[in-house]
Amino acid sequence: MDLEKTAARLGVPVEEVDRVHRLAGHLPSAPLPAKADAPALLDRLAVPPDDAAEIMAGWPDSPLWTPELRWLLDRSIALVQADLGGHDWLPPGPELPRDRGPAWRHLYVYAYLALVDVVTQYHRDHGITEAVSWTTLADLGRNLAIDRRMHGEGWPTMQSWLTLHPRGAVYELGRLQHHRGDTAISLHIPDSGPLTPDAVAASLDEARAFFPRHFPDEHYTAFSCGSWLLDPQLQEYLPADSNIIRFQQRFELEPYEEVEGVDADVEVLRFVFRTLTTPLDQLPRRTVLQRAIVDHLLAGHHWQWRRGTFPI
Repeated sequence: MDLEKTAARLGVPVEEVDRVHRLAGHLPSAPLPAKADAPALLDRLAVPPDDAAEIMAGWPDSPLWTPELRWLLDRSIALVQADLGGHDWLPPGPELPRDRGPAWRHLYVYAYLALVDVVTQYHRDHGITEAVSWTTLADLGRNLAIDRRMHGEGWPTMQSWLTLHPRGAVYELGRLQHHRGDTAISLHIPDSGPLTPDAVAASLDEARAFFPRHFPDEHYTAFSCGSWLLDPQLQEYLPADSNIIRFQQRFELEPYEEVEGVDADVEVLRFVFRTLTTPLDQLPRRTVLQRAIVDHLLAGHHWQWRRGTFPI
């Protein structure tokens, strides 16, 4: 194939097309579910109706699909499938021009749908219940809803995140998502309600039983987290008994270092306000946290992305 022509027709850098070509090669690719079965699957994955309608409208049997787009879908599926059981961050392919229609906007959703059968079989092979499987995989719908709320600003970040689920790397157990690693289980905090100490404790207890049972060859010694939620500057604004401060208190923080590619100010705005374009003085100030975020930034200060751990 001509990588430069393919990249030009996709509207992406040739280096990104070359990466997919090198990593996916001629590896096998899982098929999409039957179109007739897709609405029920999308519902099970908690995909909101507006997004489900777009996904169906752009389904890969439509004339919207160019040969280059079909190639990228097939190779992206193969790229992710080849790393089944892996747990590192894995971009599935280049960020596409979203204004070209639903086929372009949802290409990596189609890749996710193609891998649902693959990963649910992986779960069954590890004795994981259907309830955990579908709760975990339904994070797709949650992220699509966030992206729609953010007018498309959320998806670039979510692309790599949503390759973890179909590889069996992440499991939603109660309030927290637990991400397999080398010696630590990374914690992620989905947008699913208050981060109460009781809910966090129950999720951690569930994980302590879950991983030895389903992944007995993996040995974890700690829980870890990397997040703006661990920024100790929040203690200057939030009460000591707030859920966020009590969550922070579980962790021993690592020394502060800037993380390449992570802008903590952007991440705070993304997670707290779900917007990256609203001027600071126009953001809502309904909660103590919202006021803290805005006041800190308006004062010329910056938030930090911090990492911490605590023993299992």
